[in-house]
Amino acid sequence: MQKVEHFKPDVIIIGSGLAGLTTAMEVTNAGKKVLLVDQETEENLGGQAYWSFGGLFLINSPQQRRMGIKDSYELAWQDWMGTAGFDREEDYWPRQWAEAYLKFATKEKSAYIAKLGIKLMFMVGWAERGDGSASGHGNSVPRFHVSWGTGTGVVKPFVDKVYVAQEKGLLQFRFRHRVTKLLTQDGAVIGIAGDVLEDDNKARGVATNRDVLADFAYYADQVVIASGGIGANHQLVRENWPERLGKAPAQMISGVPAYVDGKMIGIAEEVGAHMINRDRMWHYTEGIENWNPIWPNHGIRILPGPSSLWFDARGNRLPAPYLPGFDTLGTLKHLQETGFSYSWFILTQKIIKKEFALSGSEQNPDITNKDYSLFLKRIFGKNAPGPVEAFKEKGSDFIVSDNLKDLVARMNRLTGEDLLDYEAIKSQIEARDREVDNKFSKDTQVNYIRNTRNYRGDKLGRVAALHKILASENGPLIAVRLHVLTRKTLGGLKTNLHSQVLTKDEEVIKGLYAVGEVAGFGGGGMHGYRALEGTFLGGCIFSGMKAGQHIASLPKSPSA
Repeated sequence: MQKVEHFKPDVIIIGSGLAGLTTAMEVTNAGKKVLLVDQETEENLGGQAYWSFGGLFLINSPQQRRMGIKDSYELAWQDWMGTAGFDREEDYWPRQWAEAYLKFATKEKSAYIAKLGIKLMFMVGWAERGDGSASGHGNSVPRFHVSWGTGTGVVKPFVDKVYVAQEKGLLQFRFRHRVTKLLTQDGAVIGIAGDVLEDDNKARGVATNRDVLADFAYYADQVVIASGGIGANHQLVRENWPERLGKAPAQMISGVPAYVDGKMIGIAEEVGAHMINRDRMWHYTEGIENWNPIWPNHGIRILPGPSSLWFDARGNRLPAPYLPGFDTLGTLKHLQETGFSYSWFILTQKIIKKEFALSGSEQNPDITNKDYSLFLKRIFGKNAPGPVEAFKEKGSDFIVSDNLKDLVARMNRLTGEDLLDYEAIKSQIEARDREVDNKFSKDTQVNYIRNTRNYRGDKLGRVAALHKILASENGPLIAVRLHVLTRKTLGGLKTNLHSQVLTKDEEVIKGLYAVGEVAGFGGGGMHGYRALEGTFLGGCIFSGMKAGQHIASLPKSPSA
């Protein structure tokens, strides 16, 4: 059994994603020693955050003010509460975390990330636009700040910090170490045990082997779980699927790598950790199969603007507020009630050019690589961004045609179910197109497109000018089959505001912390039932910061 012989860590951190890296940075900044363990290879340092679009939720930021957006803590609190829908006794700590996080996003977060060198793009995105009511779900104003560098730009400063700590002798890595047990003594967590896995030279994100070479045990005064959620474990997703969202989809694609398996949740429960809100989760309805996959069942999410027409599997146009980019879980529930887990966008070349972004650092080379000239082509060029055009050409879910009849026929051939009636779809699109003739309309989607272009960010780079779908000059026509894409765990291990893990009886488990997605981004689910977007990376940073700062404040063990 492998043991740490000479390096005596104060803290063991399980997981080298953004939350674990933030914790490690805060702890080593205080001169304490960290052992960072992960079942994956060093190539995967940064975890899921590396693959993200890099969105960060901020309130009354300099970027918002420059874009003419009036935001405030009060407005954000209104939106968060309308979105979270906290209604359970066990929501006490999630609500406390939500309040603390909103204060952080209003006051400290901009300075915290700026000090690390994280730069934000000038345009602020408007994600999760809501259910149409002032006090209900959704963002009243744009708050989605994209890092210049996408997820890689968010992760890099933290990676740099832990490598500096390693050079100083304050941090050691143990990659290919899979934790299978938390070690306890007199009710306190004192270490970890598990399997040493065979090394693997696969590229980042590719599933690695699980061949066991040896076992190990390491000890420290504090152990931090930063292992992520359950998104790649479809069995767990289905087991925890809530009845309120209908029947769990028979077929789903994965928005996260295979290592996001959720196994540390059960391991923590074995020592008394209280897992709450396990039925709250965040999956997308705009998933497409990756034509060039990296991990198993690899899916990509379309980040849509509001103009595509959305149809269910039988060809019925989705009603408001189930419009592109408005109400993720409301749309998921609506579609599951149809009995099918897929749906369709029908749009034009003008819409895909302006409104389609793909989630993922690798799908946005202009922003990821900080390429100004390529980014300007995204905004002002004639075509959609290169990765979007590649999906249009090679993606199995994309169909392009110069006429609607052929488009619908090919949509039916793709699914093999012959559910779509050309005349019915044509009638619905023609009805929508007639609403464009006047500057006023009864069509909610048409009115919203007009309204949202009053925001400079949307008009410049996100929302196409209103036009008729069936007019030939706006073509070709494009259909996109959309799948349910697994992504985030909103529930998690219950923690107090120091990120210390709690039992069902609200007792602190001495020596045990949880941060990031495994803690529901704080408290066991600070988002409640739904999220406002841009809050996942921020939740990892915030919960990791709180854990690291609390551990840093504790007196050092004499034996360390």
